[in-house]
Amino acid sequence: MVPTSHLPLFGGVRAWSQNDWTSSDDRVRGGSSQSELACSASSLIAKFHGTLDIKTLGGAGFASQRTRGEDRTWNLSAYDGIELVIDSADDKLYTLTLKDEILPKRSDGREQSTVSWEFDFRAEGRRTVFVKWSDFRATYRGKNKDDAEPLDLKNVKRFGIMIRSFFGDQEGAFSLNIVSIAALRTERYLDEPDDEYIDDFLYEKSAAEGPSSGQTGGRQGWLSWLTSCLR
Repeated sequence: MVPTSHLPLFGGVRAWSQNDWTSSDDRVRGGSSQSELACSASSLIAKFHGTLDIKTLGGAGFASQRTRGEDRTWNLSAYDGIELVIDSADDKLYTLTLKDEILPKRSDGREQSTVSWEFDFRAEGRRTVFVKWSDFRATYRGKNKDDAEPLDLKNVKRFGIMIRSFFGDQEGAFSLNIVSIAALRTERYLDEPDDEYIDDFLYEKSAAEGPSSGQTGGRQGWLSWLTSCLR
């Protein structure tokens, strides 16, 4: 897969910043899990690590880091999905989350629930994970929400990385080292092609529709065929 457009979001040429992230662990529900995203402007890797506890909440548990700020918005409508470059991991199952709506906090200071868009991935060693928009599933309070409106790609308001117990399937210490998170466009469009792509496209179209008998074979005939189409 060769991307035609690449938008760095976190890491890579857009340096990691500790100020971009904050924890959102099960301690808000009385649990004991905890997480941290260790990074700095000079670091090439952000380390999402901590402890996933399942005993306090009777088999359930989660730990996550999410972006700060209620007024931040990313317009990702020109892209086809999200790319995560992983440096190393522990073979546990992690979740990438997106939100396009953040409601005002409740009177007790806790956030109101909104739809999350989630993708689960397992990482071990160095690898790149590309997540198409269609791969994300809508959830509400941890349950699939099949009637959710489509993800508003022009108004993505939050990113998150999460690990959860899946009701006892995983627990304990965890560590995921992330090189970068970026938006990618993988499809090439005719409104901004390069010369080689134009040549390939016109040659294939000419062959499919049958050029006139006066044309010679190969790529030498596509210009004559194009000229005849424009007459």
